[in-house]
Amino acid sequence: MTALIIRKLTAEYRNHLLGTGVASPRISWQIESDHPGTKQLAYRIQVAGADGNFNKLIWDTGRVESDESILIPYSGPKLSSRNRYFYKVQIWDNYGRESEWSDASWWETAFLGADEWKSSWITPDPAEIDPQAEPAFLLRKSFVLGGGDIASARIYTAAAGVYELYLNGEKVGDEVLSPGWTSYKTRIQYQTYDVTEQLRSGNNGIGVMLANGWYKGRLGWENKFNHYGDRRAALVQLHVLYHNGSEEIIVSDSTWNTATGPIQFSEIYDGETYDARLERHGWSEASFDVQGWSGTVTLDLPLTNLVAQENVPTRVTEVLKPIAVIHTPEGDTVLDMGQNMVGRIRFNVTAAAGTTIKLTHAEVLDRNGNFYRGNIRTAKQLVTYIASGEGVESYAPYFTFQGFRYVKVEGYPGQDKGLPADAFIGEVIHSDMDRTGTFECSDEMVNQLQRNIVWGQRGNFLDVPTDCPQRDERLGWTGDAQVFVGTALFNYNGGAFFTKWLRDLKADQLADGSVPFVVPNIIQGYSSAAWGDAATVIPWAVYTSYGDKRLLAEQYESMKAWVDHIRSQGEHEHIWNTGFHFGDWLALDAKENSYMGATPNHMVTAAYFALSTRIVRDTAEVLGLAADAAYYGALVERIAAAYRNEFITPNGRVAAQTQTAQILALVFDLVDKKDRARIARDLNEMIEDNDYHLTTGFVGTPYLCFALSDNGYHETAVKLLLQKTYPSWLYSVSKGATTIWEHWDGIKDDGSFWSDDMNSFNHYAYGAVGEWMYRRIAGLSPDERSPGYKRVRVEPIFTGGRLEYAHASYESMYGKVESGWIFHGGMVEIQVILPANTEAIILLPGALLSDVRVDNQPLAGARGIQSLEQLEDSVRIEAGSGRYTFTFARAHSTYRTYSPEMRLNELVQWETAKEILDRHVPGVSDNLGHMRNIPLAMAAHGPMGSIISQEQYEQINRELVDIRE
Repeated sequence: MTALIIRKLTAEYRNHLLGTGVASPRISWQIESDHPGTKQLAYRIQVAGADGNFNKLIWDTGRVESDESILIPYSGPKLSSRNRYFYKVQIWDNYGRESEWSDASWWETAFLGADEWKSSWITPDPAEIDPQAEPAFLLRKSFVLGGGDIASARIYTAAAGVYELYLNGEKVGDEVLSPGWTSYKTRIQYQTYDVTEQLRSGNNGIGVMLANGWYKGRLGWENKFNHYGDRRAALVQLHVLYHNGSEEIIVSDSTWNTATGPIQFSEIYDGETYDARLERHGWSEASFDVQGWSGTVTLDLPLTNLVAQENVPTRVTEVLKPIAVIHTPEGDTVLDMGQNMVGRIRFNVTAAAGTTIKLTHAEVLDRNGNFYRGNIRTAKQLVTYIASGEGVESYAPYFTFQGFRYVKVEGYPGQDKGLPADAFIGEVIHSDMDRTGTFECSDEMVNQLQRNIVWGQRGNFLDVPTDCPQRDERLGWTGDAQVFVGTALFNYNGGAFFTKWLRDLKADQLADGSVPFVVPNIIQGYSSAAWGDAATVIPWAVYTSYGDKRLLAEQYESMKAWVDHIRSQGEHEHIWNTGFHFGDWLALDAKENSYMGATPNHMVTAAYFALSTRIVRDTAEVLGLAADAAYYGALVERIAAAYRNEFITPNGRVAAQTQTAQILALVFDLVDKKDRARIARDLNEMIEDNDYHLTTGFVGTPYLCFALSDNGYHETAVKLLLQKTYPSWLYSVSKGATTIWEHWDGIKDDGSFWSDDMNSFNHYAYGAVGEWMYRRIAGLSPDERSPGYKRVRVEPIFTGGRLEYAHASYESMYGKVESGWIFHGGMVEIQVILPANTEAIILLPGALLSDVRVDNQPLAGARGIQSLEQLEDSVRIEAGSGRYTFTFARAHSTYRTYSPEMRLNELVQWETAKEILDRHVPGVSDNLGHMRNIPLAMAAHGPMGSIISQEQYEQINRELVDIRE
């Protein structure tokens, strides 16, 4: 039977979505087909109730003529709270086939109204337990279920603090650090747990362990506590449904009891102290004796700001074993985990009661091989365990996390005779996003760089996109997130992650449109260019990656408010020249004792003003807001004109001669077409003159390689990528880095460190180069006009032999997309995989149509190929879904490495061009007459490559740029 299969159903990006507050969840599916060029022509969705009986439908779309298969909103009768909905999908395709119904999936609603909360926020009675006490609180209650056999049970839980939930002596769920970090004054997430199997008829016990977390604990480098409140509290509501149809509700109220327990101290930055002698065995079981426990009181915290879980949960996602036990010259015993990770250490120990074991965490060793924690600043990152003396004990911290590779161990029994490495494991913790992207190439150091980028994202995407995970900061810096979002969305599915965080950004945005430096906002700084632009850049990036139009609509007023805020700030309405800005943060061309690069701040603000305005214009067009699209379209033209008037000289040069200044002018499309070549050449010469090293900071670095590759200097971009000496991406790799560093020279050549003040070794911002690696080296990107990878662009740029192959894959909402290329002697092989219901524009650089074969067959008439076109510099193919292997002669393909924009028809005088060629290689132009409409770079370095040297080629290109100008 011919295969047409519907698979991987999701609602709001997730399979089996438990506890959502979305009133109209959006359904997506993937299609498997054995026919190339498969397109969906129609779909049908059916939704059934909690019994999963599709003979009693709640919603049936009928056959809908549409090719849409992602984020289709539920449009049936109003959903009810606390109900499970099963759904399945059927489609019809362009081959006349009708699929079988998919397997059913489900989503389940939580509370759809604040009035459904019957519980109260509870906290220890302050007359009995000091609300400011450091130990974690234990809150508990015994209860009896007498309604018969249990059909289903759900617990809905939130906290002012961080919590773990227990039922009948066992932990509920596998999440950690719940409820996560939001803008607590306006939004607190609550979690939904299916506890049907953990409950029993009769006696039961429930308990909550509650610590400070982000709500009450120390946050920021100014040693401040209580950012959101000075009282921890918990909120619990258990709903039990019996088979006879009756329901029972158990709530948190003042009948609960409370005490402190073994966690004597727990803070995000400083670690945890656990005294196992104080454990209260069985404290969450029904039969536990609460004699000596204290009472609770209700706390007047709002219920209206509670939102059902939006982000994916934070979990332990991987376990690492130490690779070595090190004895340092100073005499410390140190575990080497082999990877700079974020999470916690779990260990087993048999020890006498009162034995104290201390674990101190750090990222690096110093140049002498000693344990070093200077860059951690005031964060202690110290875990202390006091043994109970009761057999084999196992422990990992509950309510803290550390950023570390190395762990100094003190007090472990017998460690002077040899620390047992197998007693310790590292538990990696982050938001449990689905991995979506892979990249690899022929250079193993670049592959390590890619691994470092991924590990940096894992370590810093712990419910919010933090700058670093180890020192007394760990904040959601908007600028870092903005520059990295493109790479982040390749590596992992960030749909739910960024939806939640953008809602916090919107919540923390001021009425005048100002955007905080950090989200959630705890430092009260606002409105820096490139930082505040997270309000526009990130929603657009999510839309491009997933086609999430609803998020654009939800964030649109926030996006507009930011642009309107910028316009209101400057003395000139199109140039933002007031206020504080971080500028090209940490650029190497900064003045001494400054973190801000040499690119003028007003040039950065103007560039980002144009970028954000353009995004708002495009968003208005997507949302069908014609008046807004026209308004912001006209505004961005005026901003660009003002930019050119202010920052571009009459001779077509950027006034500020920094790398970042050239980059912004090119990538943000702020210069006249006639000036692009000169500005690109200036940038290239800056790189060459600096011996192929960069000087860019947070603003310039993410776009540097794009500016080069897209303007004729891809080879320079690749040389930068492969550069191993400081400053470069591979410098840190050469020093053994396993994550991205905050500074290009976090560890200097002599082994010394950059200043302790600010020297994170896990700081993802410079990992933004990953997006360029995916899009330009491997050639894989979505087409913004058909977002979410509905239409894919496959356009690799080859590197003239510096790399021998590259490959990227991406698990899109439609299925896996792949693009890869490899050199086989004198041939190039490009492999493309497109999932069903998608299509691609594929550009084969330097190929001749007559020369290209697909799957060892001629292109013409090949299955799945929709159109073919010979362009001046490539073959353009439109293809439907399927697997394709294109091959063609390598000799025709390397031109793109050097000069994709230098075409003969762009030259001022063809005869002058011929003179230049003949001066370097006499008579060579005689062979070019039949190629006058092919790029000169191809003509010179393609068929003629055997007689023109690399040096001649580069000199020819330089002279051709001169005559164009």
